[in-house]
Amino acid sequence: MKLTGEMLIGQQTVKGSCDPIHAINPATDEQLEPAYPGGTQVEVEHACKLAWSAFDTYRETSLEDRAKFLETVADEIEAIGEDLIERAVAESGLSQSRIQGERGRTCGQLRLFAKTVRTGEWLDVRIDPGMPDRQPMPRVDLRQRHIALGPVAVFGASNFPLAFSVAGGDTASALAAGCPVIVKAHSAHPGTSEMVGRAIQSAINKCGLPEGVFSLIYGAGYEVGTALVTDPHIKAAGFTGSRSGGLALWKAAQSRSEPIPFYAEMSSINPVFPLPEALKVRGREMGKAFVGSLNMSAGQFCTNPGLVIAIKGPDLDAFIAAAGEAVKESAAQTMLTPGIADAYASGVKGLSSSGKVKEVARGQAGEGPNQCQTGLFVASAQDFLGSEVLQQEVFGSTSLVVECTDAAELEKVAEHLEGQLTATLQMDGADLDNAKALLPILERKAGRVMVNGWPTGVEVCDAMVHGGPFPATSDSRTTSVGTAAIFRFLRPVCYQDFPDALLPEAIKQGNSLKLKRLVDGKREA
Repeated sequence: MKLTGEMLIGQQTVKGSCDPIHAINPATDEQLEPAYPGGTQVEVEHACKLAWSAFDTYRETSLEDRAKFLETVADEIEAIGEDLIERAVAESGLSQSRIQGERGRTCGQLRLFAKTVRTGEWLDVRIDPGMPDRQPMPRVDLRQRHIALGPVAVFGASNFPLAFSVAGGDTASALAAGCPVIVKAHSAHPGTSEMVGRAIQSAINKCGLPEGVFSLIYGAGYEVGTALVTDPHIKAAGFTGSRSGGLALWKAAQSRSEPIPFYAEMSSINPVFPLPEALKVRGREMGKAFVGSLNMSAGQFCTNPGLVIAIKGPDLDAFIAAAGEAVKESAAQTMLTPGIADAYASGVKGLSSSGKVKEVARGQAGEGPNQCQTGLFVASAQDFLGSEVLQQEVFGSTSLVVECTDAAELEKVAEHLEGQLTATLQMDGADLDNAKALLPILERKAGRVMVNGWPTGVEVCDAMVHGGPFPATSDSRTTSVGTAAIFRFLRPVCYQDFPDALLPEAIKQGNSLKLKRLVDGKREA
């Protein structure tokens, strides 16, 4: 596919007029062509108006037509072929196999949402038929369904150029809900974004949908993003990125005359709690497995295990020793961008120079640019609790082990943590009482709590929760992965005493869609 460096506004291509963005191959520091000039308020307003004009038509597409559209998007992405893989590898420094897997995940979640749309369960239809003869007062006829919020702004993520970007989870769930989407492409992978954007554009054309269902805009800095979330036609936004960027956009979204939901995934260090019996039985094995999780994609996962919290003693020492050995054997890896590599180096320096930590081991140093050298450090619980530096996320493959004197101090550290995407218990049968004591704390702190696994790796399925209390996300009631993500972009509407001819199809008396509706408190078969 030939790249043009143009924005996609509806079915049109538009050349930007602001400072150009160039992708950088982080493995070589080579500047990639073409340039992508940024958009302005004019392009944002045009895209938002098109989205608004498409909204009422798109949100009432049939369940089958909308599902077919999502499947067509997946088909069009796959049809790009190896060009997409090659460009994404060049723009991210990620391996070919990682990008191939991410393409599969991206298309898989589009098809999963197509299946979800077809079931119609997300409409959550509830019907309380009228009771005109009820005493002492009659009951009116009440029918409820969920409808789409409106056009949604989506911000591409740096660490997932496909699965959390132009056609990623936020876009897929918003389109599934019936919301037009305007994506601000991430500046690290504009070429990948253009390819995927053109696939969506093609799918819209093939499915005969209004052109405003999708647009793709470029822009460096905050100008375009702020313009998007403050445009009156935008009714919600999805973001994955830094805490500073997320909070700036969240404040803009809340400062509008009509504040909107802003779903931001921002910061998480994903604590792991190896409990005493598990450490005793398999401490060394766990130490090596932990480093395997820590090193995945140079630690550039939002679920990377950045913190280990355990009771000190010989068994924890064995875990640390095994983890240190694995760290020393770890080859350096290319990070996503020069900026991320610089931030990682700064974060590691902050840990190592704090005077409160001991360096356990460092991985092998890389020879090329933007290399991530794995790191493992240890600190006492008292020092951890007293230091803001030790509690900050280091985005990359470095982790801190916090040594606690006893179970009470371990629970104190857990209670002190900020909100997290994940929390992990490594336990054996004899650890059950300790696990029961920790679980209520971890339920309050994290969106996903796991036993004897590692947090890296997020299954896209119905039951997944990828969210958590602040600052992991800006709204702990939601998830950005899994089919429940559709509910972020929906709201309930109640219809009172409507004639059947005026009712939306989902809540008509005849139930032609064959939905499992809640009627007078009973679920229809």
